[in-house]
Amino acid sequence: MHPFEYCNPTKIIFGEGQIKVAGEQLAAIGMTNVLLVYGKSSIKKNGVYDAVTASMQTANIQWSEWGGVSPNPLRSHTQAGIDLAREKKVNGIFAVGGGSVIDAAKAIALGVPTDEDFWNFYINPAQFTPSKALPVATVLTLPATGSEMNGGTVITDDVSREKHAVINPLLNPCFSILDPKTTVTVPPTYVAYSASDAISHTIESYLTRADGFLPVQDGYAEGVVKAIMKSTERILEDPFDMEARGSMMWAATLAWNFLGSSGVGPWTTPAHMLEHPMSGLYNVPHGAGLAITGPAWMSWESRRRTDRIAAFARNIMGIVEEDDATACKEGIEAFRAWLSKIGNPVSLRECNIQREQIHELARHSEILARAWGVGGEYTTRVITEILELGY
Repeated sequence: MHPFEYCNPTKIIFGEGQIKVAGEQLAAIGMTNVLLVYGKSSIKKNGVYDAVTASMQTANIQWSEWGGVSPNPLRSHTQAGIDLAREKKVNGIFAVGGGSVIDAAKAIALGVPTDEDFWNFYINPAQFTPSKALPVATVLTLPATGSEMNGGTVITDDVSREKHAVINPLLNPCFSILDPKTTVTVPPTYVAYSASDAISHTIESYLTRADGFLPVQDGYAEGVVKAIMKSTERILEDPFDMEARGSMMWAATLAWNFLGSSGVGPWTTPAHMLEHPMSGLYNVPHGAGLAITGPAWMSWESRRRTDRIAAFARNIMGIVEEDDATACKEGIEAFRAWLSKIGNPVSLRECNIQREQIHELARHSEILARAWGVGGEYTTRVITEILELGY
């Protein structure tokens, strides 16, 4: 194992009906005047809004509301949320929703106490490092991104459509409520996108990790991915299968709280690097985009990381082929077929992205590759080659 430090301060409150403790949990950590951040109208249709606000009323929590967060949260909407939070003098940000809502809430928490334009933290991290943020708490309604138990946030610029991220421990939620009942109304398409997203979070460190004897980390990743796959299949068969809803919720959290990647040494996120321009430029749902970029990257990378992708094929996809190269091919084909079976697009064409648009996607991905340190080999030419494998 490689040296690492791990500290995750987020308290998880898991279980059916636990949404009712939101107010008392906010009060317990001193969040008495909060900005309630949410998406469009789903939480008002499925009863989550009523349950959360009733809980806050009981605990004498004051709140102001900031709804309308989009699936790829925008810089302008985030800035308006920061302005409102300052006006209302809130002392905490309370996100009720999925990963995009939580990302927006974290960005608002980051922006309120600083004199800087919050966007500087996203586009110039070498010069601008957060030193403080308002506390954040969450009620998760769409398991996928793991944002409920990490310090990451991704925001899209309205003009350039580029997506930028901040990862900082100041942004770890103080607590996150994982109540499986809040996910029952998630439509099947988003169940599929969520599975793709959570799987990608798990396997990128698994596939790009440094060499070494790492049975703990490998076993963790393999178990989480298989749990996601089994849970997803059961949810699609029966949307009211609360056992499956619960296991999916917890597995998606474990996929991106950075516990599984601790000790693996240097690793990168190439599938995310390839996908972010898709959702930024063409508003493709993030998980849907990863269902395309993940298998495409694996096909291209199987020439260099044959052993790692063969391990994925055998230990996760159940491939029994002894030859590594053949196992890679069969494993990737099986993975792509499964993603398609549950309802994901698996080609750029299915997202109405034309071949002539690949070059622009590749150009934006190269910018991210440099910014994220994914690898100097990811030039526009190479990325175009990879994306062609997903066309």
